[in-house]
Amino acid sequence: MGSHDEEQSSGSEEEIIINDLHVSAAQDLLRTLEQTESLPDSYRLNSCDETRLLDISLNFQRQYSLLFPERKVLLLCPANECGVKKFVSTTLQPTLTLHPQLYTWDACASFVADFLSLEPLEPPVELPRCVFSSSSVLQSQRASCFEFSSLLCSLLLGANYDAYCVSGYAVREMCLLDQSLQVCPLLDTQDKVVTSEQEHQDNKYTVKPLRQLKSHFVMQQEKKKQEAEAVLLHRQTQQESERPPADPLHGLRVHCWVLVLAGSRSVQENFFIDPLTGKSYDTTNSNFLGIESAWNDLNYYVNMQDCRNGCTDMLFDLDDVTLWEPVLFGATSRKQLIVDVVKKKESRMMSRINNDDEEEQQPRAFEMPRSWTSPICISPKDLERRWPAGQKTSRYSKAKLDQFSPYLRPDGLLTRLTCYTHLDCSAVLSVKEWYQNRNDQLEQREKNHVENFTSERFTRGRPFHLLFHRYAHLSAADTERQMEFSSVRVDGLVRRVEAPGVMTETFEGRDDFLFYRRADFLPHVQFTGDEPPPTKVVERFHRNRKKPAGQDVAERVFLLAQRRVEVTYHLEDHRFVPSKRSFIKPRESTEEQKEEQFTADMVSSFQVDPAEQPVQTLVLYEMLVALMEDEKKVLLQIKESQKEVRDILACRQQEETNIQLHFSPWTTTGAARAHSQRLEMERAAAEEQRWLQEKEQDLLAPLLVSLDDTETLTASDAKLLHQRCVDQFKLRLVEQAQLIQERYEQETAELEDKQLWFQKNQLNLNQQQKQEYQNYCSKKSLKIHVAKKRLSIHRDSAPQKLRALDQRLKRDARLAPHLIS
Repeated sequence: MGSHDEEQSSGSEEEIIINDLHVSAAQDLLRTLEQTESLPDSYRLNSCDETRLLDISLNFQRQYSLLFPERKVLLLCPANECGVKKFVSTTLQPTLTLHPQLYTWDACASFVADFLSLEPLEPPVELPRCVFSSSSVLQSQRASCFEFSSLLCSLLLGANYDAYCVSGYAVREMCLLDQSLQVCPLLDTQDKVVTSEQEHQDNKYTVKPLRQLKSHFVMQQEKKKQEAEAVLLHRQTQQESERPPADPLHGLRVHCWVLVLAGSRSVQENFFIDPLTGKSYDTTNSNFLGIESAWNDLNYYVNMQDCRNGCTDMLFDLDDVTLWEPVLFGATSRKQLIVDVVKKKESRMMSRINNDDEEEQQPRAFEMPRSWTSPICISPKDLERRWPAGQKTSRYSKAKLDQFSPYLRPDGLLTRLTCYTHLDCSAVLSVKEWYQNRNDQLEQREKNHVENFTSERFTRGRPFHLLFHRYAHLSAADTERQMEFSSVRVDGLVRRVEAPGVMTETFEGRDDFLFYRRADFLPHVQFTGDEPPPTKVVERFHRNRKKPAGQDVAERVFLLAQRRVEVTYHLEDHRFVPSKRSFIKPRESTEEQKEEQFTADMVSSFQVDPAEQPVQTLVLYEMLVALMEDEKKVLLQIKESQKEVRDILACRQQEETNIQLHFSPWTTTGAARAHSQRLEMERAAAEEQRWLQEKEQDLLAPLLVSLDDTETLTASDAKLLHQRCVDQFKLRLVEQAQLIQERYEQETAELEDKQLWFQKNQLNLNQQQKQEYQNYCSKKSLKIHVAKKRLSIHRDSAPQKLRALDQRLKRDARLAPHLIS
């Protein structure tokens, strides 16, 4: 500090470079002399207030080292990117961005953690001697933990949070951004296991067991207790097996994070934010091992509390000088600043009411100078690209997370989560991928390498209304497959499951109350072409309250191989067994035998109510005919379902081979792409217009089309083109003369007809009609004169035009060498 004061007193502040500086950040980030010239003067020079603040901090540092020789030196005046010492509080630049996405603390923390890449402190137990401005950090996207915190704290202060940068000590994993032993945030570790009892559909026809006289609440509590103990035991064993090796520098590693105090923006409790990950922690968290100091844009506070138990028993009342020693004693704190503003408003109101002069302001203590850094500017492109180079890879316990900016990948990939079976990440368990802006509406894909299946999820609006597709192989036909559809389909299909020899469909909201259909095929049948019909079809229906239960079909089974149809009706009130009927279809006529006649023996019925009258044979026959018609429709619908499956697979294969993205004009990438496309279209249109104009001015263009080689013309081709061009021009002159002559003759004939009419009817015409006749004759005479004049001019100018054409052709570079010779 002494040498610094001497250099400032000599007036050569631009040459202030710390020669023995131990820089924690990368050396290539330091500004050269040429680069510093483009920076504002505040980067290279210190104002009077800043110089006085440096003296105050130097005096404070000396007293602090004298009173507490066992504690480390405080981070008070690190050098900036120009090598000039600046008080650390003036590095903060409270900024409220124009982006609503950054108005909350979690959004700001997430952006800072994603946008910057970490430059670890070297050595890890020493404070950095350089802390760059947030504007420089945003440009390089590389920062130490102190620069991370400065940027995040500046954004939080601008968003009206009571935020502070904290210099202290943390565990190794937090300082080095090592998340290899943490669970990935995208993994839901508390997924409930779906038991087979939940998946099993209860049979409503079975006799219910006797009720057990036990407390369900007590049973649930015991079950929860057992599950919690099992989970706790599993976590303990896992933590013991995955416990990292001991850190020889435990408690000595320097780290910087952000403290947010309660009282502003509805914050109820104090909490920490790790700027490297963007996560929030309680102030008693064991990852934070101690605090040396904290600062904001108004003051710098030194912790005077015991940190042998970490931050567990620490109090954060910064106004208590016994707990936190301020560098600027008497300076206004953030809370006092709010109170002073309220008091000023009240005093002004009272002075206006009482017409009193405002009280004279008392001299205040030295206040923190304004920030020397440039305003923080975050562009929409920075928000979209998010990560350095547009992508980021994070490793967690048995997982790896890859994140990409929108439109960075040609397939629209945004996030990829790879899960492994062991900590060494050698065997892949599953891969989850999230997509965006794809034309095929693909939103998520999961590949399970253990069970060997792939699941795809789509957003609404794609062909066939497909929302979910699970398969083992996309192109293979003989494989298990599951599809889910949107409820807006006309046929009400919401789910289709295929297995070798089986196809099951589930419906919702149908007018015929159908909700389930199952078709059984031969095991060797593959859905690749014209498949044979199924051997068995089962359909189930919901209850139709408009019909009696004994006439409302609950299930019907078409046994095609056995030529039978079985119908089961819904249960009647206070009944345990439903009514049933079984039909045998008569055989159709063939060349060898006649058509089989329907008889009552072909129907077997079971009626629950014995008092009900038996159904007549004619009614049974009509029911069988209706069932046979329904059977044909069902077979046709199954065939259409098989064809739809093939169409969906073909569509998906085509979409995967030709992936296209739709660019939104509301994003910077989409806007830039749309702008470039518009410029390209304008350039192409201008080029086409220029080409058309050149072709219009080129007399030989229509004639060159008939030639094979237009680049090199022979003498015969040149003479032929010359003769054709002259002949066509002569023909055009003759045609133009003929048109003028025809117009002249037409006008003359019309005038003669009008004169003949006048001679016949002049005795019967009134004065107005005679006036109209004279006007007509004058107009026609003028037109005849004009036509005659044009014809005369055309005949006189034709030879001149022909000579001009001949001279123009002889001057043409393509014809001149051949015509002159």
